[in-house]
Amino acid sequence: MLETTRIKRLGCSLLLALLAACGSAPVGPGYYRVERGDTLSKIARSNRQSVQSIARWNNLTNPDSIEVGQVLRVAPPGGAASTSGAVRSNGGNGSASASAAPSQAPANSTSAPPASISLMWPADGTVIRRFDGANSKGIDIAAAPGTPVVAAASGTVVYAGNGLRGYGNLLILKHNADYLTAYAHNRVLLVKEGESVARGQKIAEMGDTDTDRVMLHFELRYQGRSIDPSKALPPR
Repeated sequence: MLETTRIKRLGCSLLLALLAACGSAPVGPGYYRVERGDTLSKIARSNRQSVQSIARWNNLTNPDSIEVGQVLRVAPPGGAASTSGAVRSNGGNGSASASAAPSQAPANSTSAPPASISLMWPADGTVIRRFDGANSKGIDIAAAPGTPVVAAASGTVVYAGNGLRGYGNLLILKHNADYLTAYAHNRVLLVKEGESVARGQKIAEMGDTDTDRVMLHFELRYQGRSIDPSKALPPR
């Protein structure tokens, strides 16, 4: 019993990491994966760049909105000079920053490749809230209690439970090394951790756990970063 409790607690502590990132694969030269406690200013100082340059290279409209697990470019694209200028070493010999860009940028990026994953709608209903990247990390779909919730793509259940505050009864599916989907506020969960599920398979029933109305909160994450699920969903 004690061992079971310990495992459950460990699982809850790992859940935030599952939501924040699909993995911890190393990033290429000139890139950095955001860690807990990081700020853009801290990352810029560590890599001898300006906040403005890093924000521009990564198309960040809000420098305060970086997320744990997000991969950022921290060196000028294509070896171009940073607008902030090269930072001289302490020795004053004029050498450029050690974070100079490689001659060829690695493929790793925080922007999802277009059409790199195809999803089906996880539930029938009315979309009452859409992704904005700041206040909403996914889309909310409202329908009647018990409405079937289905897997948006084939994958493996990596979390099934209610250990994350604000999500209620939650499922997280891992589809490949890059993509996760999350299904929150369910009335009942119909699959277990470690189970493989097929695209379109019923995995839960819509409910209102940890929220004030019946709905499904649906998230898509690419390399640890929340992206707009609607771009991978067919038009309605």
